[in-house]
Amino acid sequence: MKKNVLFLWLIALNLGALAQGNTLQTGNPVSEKFSVERLQRIDHLIEQNIDSGYINGAVGLIARNGKIVYNKSFGIADVEQKKLMNNDAIFRVASQTKAITSVAVMMLFEEGKFLLDDPISKYLPAFAHPKVIDQFNAKDSTYTTIPAKREVTIRDLLTHTSGIGYAQIGSPKMNAVYAKANIPAGFVSQKIRLADAMDKLGAMPLEHQPGERWTYGLNVDVLGYLVEKVSGKTLDQFFKERIFDPLGMKDTYFYIPIAKQNRLVTVYTPDKQQHLVKWSTTTFPPIDVDYPKVAAGTYFSGGAGLSSTVKDYAIFLQMMLNGGVYNGQRLLARHTVEMMTVNQIGDLYTNADKAKFGLGFGITTNEGLLGVSEGSFNWGGFYGTLYWVDPKEHLVCLLFLQNWPLPHNAIQDKFRALVYQALTD
Repeated sequence: MKKNVLFLWLIALNLGALAQGNTLQTGNPVSEKFSVERLQRIDHLIEQNIDSGYINGAVGLIARNGKIVYNKSFGIADVEQKKLMNNDAIFRVASQTKAITSVAVMMLFEEGKFLLDDPISKYLPAFAHPKVIDQFNAKDSTYTTIPAKREVTIRDLLTHTSGIGYAQIGSPKMNAVYAKANIPAGFVSQKIRLADAMDKLGAMPLEHQPGERWTYGLNVDVLGYLVEKVSGKTLDQFFKERIFDPLGMKDTYFYIPIAKQNRLVTVYTPDKQQHLVKWSTTTFPPIDVDYPKVAAGTYFSGGAGLSSTVKDYAIFLQMMLNGGVYNGQRLLARHTVEMMTVNQIGDLYTNADKAKFGLGFGITTNEGLLGVSEGSFNWGGFYGTLYWVDPKEHLVCLLFLQNWPLPHNAIQDKFRALVYQALTD
């Protein structure tokens, strides 16, 4: 009888732990099947990059089964101020904002607010009756259009198959079209609103027919506007109330509070002699990298606006690895997470590495493994941040830099390789 009671108690304890979801805790690398000696190869990789002048600093984090086995900072966060990099440094995570916005969309989907194959114009009328560029004149950015064969859907936006391109960092054609309409890429210091920019975007032509191919673009900024319209909250309010506070993400913001701005890492770029210099107004006009420091900023870019720490973003990823729950807070159902992290673009590929795309995440295939397990989901940010989640190995991995363009010696690919070579099982 006592054995049965003990057995049932253990089952209840385990079920309770599963319901809570693994929370990130400091762990023992050996217990999680990592070689301490081989993990030091990551130290050497990052230190070599700093010594060679490719980067000034970095923070890396590796967690397995919710246990943090590697969390180290290296180098300098700001050369002029002689500020050392710390584990709690805040980085512009740029396009890593997209995953968080996509989770917000799927939370509203779970509440029955819309269906994924609904036309976006049902909720954002500016996107009704889309047109596609037919002829484009590069000399003066004029163009002709043809009607789109169908409306853009919410699923198209989640998968980047809508035909909406990117401002500033997209194709020369769409860069020109969006520049003439003053549509930003998402790094915004001006006092403008997402709604105003997205309503203008709705009147712009698509680069191609919806569903025709995968094109990285302002899709998730549109989805951020959708979240605002459906929830009745600004995107920063929704994130804070529905995602950041429940998960305990205390250092993730669109616009960083003054008291924490000294933790924001400086962005560096190579000059003509390939020496790293601080980003200036001439580096990539008109992008102003000081946008996270704007007082009372108003542009909440769902595709690129957030800044965060390695630990905060790792918490978000651990929630996804847990199947939508973290520390007793369920944001998504397990089935929804599964939908988001499998191929949703059919026979199409993303622009590189023969990868697929889910609902907000890149998906690793057996055709372009990049040294990680098939089925891992991933993305990164414009300024050199990187993450992936490997469900097969129960891994959450991040490497954050603040460099544009990225170092030429493939530090991100080498970091991936060195994580897996350190496994002992």
